[in-house]
Amino acid sequence: MTQNATQFDNVSVIKRANTYFDGKCVSHTVLFPDGTRKTLGVIFPATLQFGTDAPEIMEVTGGRCRIRLAGQTEWQDYAAGQQFSVPGNSKFDIEVVETLDYVCHYG
Repeated sequence: MTQNATQFDNVSVIKRANTYFDGKCVSHTVLFPDGTRKTLGVIFPATLQFGTDAPEIMEVTGGRCRIRLAGQTEWQDYAAGQQFSVPGNSKFDIEVVETLDYVCHYG
């Protein structure tokens, strides 16, 4: 399975949504037969800060954002078809310019 897959087959989806920042970020957890998990979600226009436990790859599937990783001063722009990596036990700031659809790959 590639990170740019257009769909995920043979998976389980947790029905209850993960809702953060008063509804500005909503996602669903997808569980794969091999034990891995991903979240599929949307972030509405806002500037937010997320913390990470495990390393993450954020695949942008729609919209536009700017991100700033912990310890950096420069913002980086991302749009549909692009991705960025965040180390584990870290944080990042995200400014969503246009409602963002994403897949978060963990580990």
